[in-house]
Amino acid sequence: MFSLGSWLPPLPGLAWGWALLDALLQGEIPPRVAWGQPGDSPGDTSDPLLPFPAGLVGACAISVLCSLLKVYLYIQCVNNPERQAEKEAIAARRPLLEPLHVLVLTSVLALVGSRVAALVVLEFSLRAISTILSLGKGAHSSQLYLLCQYSLGCGVSCGLSFLLEGAPHRSWNLALAAGLAGLLALHARRLARHVCALYELHSRQRYCGVCILLLAAGHGIPRLLRNALALTFAVADLAAVELINRDFLSTGEAVRFWTPLTICYTLLVVYMQEESRQSTGRGLVIRTVLVRMGGLFILLLTVGRWSDILHVFVSLLAELWCLLRSGVLLESCWRQ
Repeated sequence: MFSLGSWLPPLPGLAWGWALLDALLQGEIPPRVAWGQPGDSPGDTSDPLLPFPAGLVGACAISVLCSLLKVYLYIQCVNNPERQAEKEAIAARRPLLEPLHVLVLTSVLALVGSRVAALVVLEFSLRAISTILSLGKGAHSSQLYLLCQYSLGCGVSCGLSFLLEGAPHRSWNLALAAGLAGLLALHARRLARHVCALYELHSRQRYCGVCILLLAAGHGIPRLLRNALALTFAVADLAAVELINRDFLSTGEAVRFWTPLTICYTLLVVYMQEESRQSTGRGLVIRTVLVRMGGLFILLLTVGRWSDILHVFVSLLAELWCLLRSGVLLESCWRQ
């Protein structure tokens, strides 16, 4: 097997350092005996997943989602003369806010534990299914795509934890995934900037191939996002169930956890569906986030850990941050 220590000079006293560097590049931690702890068996190794690259992939997924929705909503405003104020608000440039948004979400997703991230994913999946069924056959809601931002980041993190667990060279895999996700997010941002600046001119003069393609097929962006999100959350739900069940030593413990969780999530979905019929707007969205995280907070007070309670509070702040960041897009969805 390729090893740095095989071709670097054998300097005295640095053998442990070369072994540690080899292990990090392979995504592993060397046996605990290498740290000098007596009584540890040579085969006792841990298998952690590096949280920061996984969080970066999740943050980039959120950035791509918002950029594509921005393109779609801008095109809808261009085609409607009565929505010129919305068009100008969507096209407003905030060059420093987008990198800050990705950095904050990366930090939060790296900090939040896998248990809370898995619970957030399962709660949103149940809520999304209920919302889609209530909309009726063939209907879709662009607002739902914006409300799933933080849940999407948690889902990507859970999916990576599930798919890369125990895989060789998972550090390289995560680094590659983070690089590709960052490149995709960068191109999506450039597309949104190009559309907001030149779409009207190029679509009239048939000058730009990208704008002509959006003119012909831009209405299919919600369907593309719906299919991508459905696949992402399908994998994330399987990963979330696996990540939660691994903490239970018996079936009885699992039943004591899943029973109140199912009841709590069902009551939350029923309450939010009733609220959505009575009112709309930013106030409803904020109340929904507070009720969801409050229910999860109370649930984890009884069956969770203290670290989980802290992560719920961090998740609440992240949800509010995502909603405030996409406030203009949400307003456009409500008027649509």
